[in-house]
Amino acid sequence: MIPLAVPNLVGKEREYLNECVDSTFVSSVGPFVTRFEQMVGESAGFALSVATSAGTTGLHAALVAVGVKPGDLVIIPGLSFIATANAVAHAHAIPWMLDITANSWTLDPVALLNALEQETSRGPNGTPIHTQSGRRVAAIIPVYTLGTPADMDQISGIAQRFGIPIVADAAAALGATYKGRSLGQLGADLTMFSFNGNKTVTAGGGGAICGNDATLVGLVRHLTTTARVGSDYDHDRVGFNYRMTNLQAAVGCAQLEQLDAFVAKKRAISGFYDEAFKSLPNVLPFPAPDYAESACWFSGFVLKTGESSTLRSALRAADVDARPFWKPLHFQTPFADSPRGDLSVSENLWQRIVTLPCSTGITDAELNTVVDAVIREVGRL
Repeated sequence: MIPLAVPNLVGKEREYLNECVDSTFVSSVGPFVTRFEQMVGESAGFALSVATSAGTTGLHAALVAVGVKPGDLVIIPGLSFIATANAVAHAHAIPWMLDITANSWTLDPVALLNALEQETSRGPNGTPIHTQSGRRVAAIIPVYTLGTPADMDQISGIAQRFGIPIVADAAAALGATYKGRSLGQLGADLTMFSFNGNKTVTAGGGGAICGNDATLVGLVRHLTTTARVGSDYDHDRVGFNYRMTNLQAAVGCAQLEQLDAFVAKKRAISGFYDEAFKSLPNVLPFPAPDYAESACWFSGFVLKTGESSTLRSALRAADVDARPFWKPLHFQTPFADSPRGDLSVSENLWQRIVTLPCSTGITDAELNTVVDAVIREVGRL
């Protein structure tokens, strides 16, 4: 089976792990953690970065840091990995789901503006209050789907107008740019990256929260290190043990040294598939909005009509690991009753998506095998 996305451990991972063992720095402190944070921040254009135990834990801490309180609403796109909604729930808040655009698969700025204009009123301190529920709208989480930034100029402008902080879920977007700008220049208060095993660069797990405001990023660091004050066992608030280990950071550093090459390979794979499938009558490429250069985390295609399960089964029978993409969040049991807008784009899209093998270590022969299988099986539909 040609796998969907597996780590490409061809750098100094083993050397750096041995260094951790030899030094005994294997836990949540150590030089690789510091180095990792610096490398993540620099690679994405942020002044500051805090390493965390997972992307989800980082996103949770970021929401708390920007002031999300129990019972608040947090706006998220209806199409996202469930971790986005889970982080909102971990903060004891409630996701408010809005639709995506068909040309980006990211949060629709028009839907965002309409929802805030038509479904909220200003509270005593100017904070938007959701009219139907009476809940405060405390944050917006745009998701950079497939490594493609949301249309952040529009979203940031709307957020500023309504006084709502932005916590960007850029889990798979390291290496992407927006209108020629780095992700650190897009107006988000905080931005999360994930280093799970299927990401372009991995630490075997873990995440990072990045930002440019020293006070805000400092609060994230404080929250994720048990809110400890000084060297004694004093803690000034409820904190979290969300620290990344030096072992994870060592792998992450070795991976980040190869970020440019890995992102280039991801983009090449995406382009290869797009070119190979462009003449197939019932196939569309993944979105490529002209405002961004995606990190192309996953590659694949979308059926114009019909759902993809039969085709995916046939591809797997041919030893090509073809998979579905995210199920919209309002179809997930924990969030079925969450407030939501019209999610017709998300609902119409998700069952037509096919993700294909796109590991950065994939060979030309494997890519050709994938293409041959897709052309053959699509022709049988």
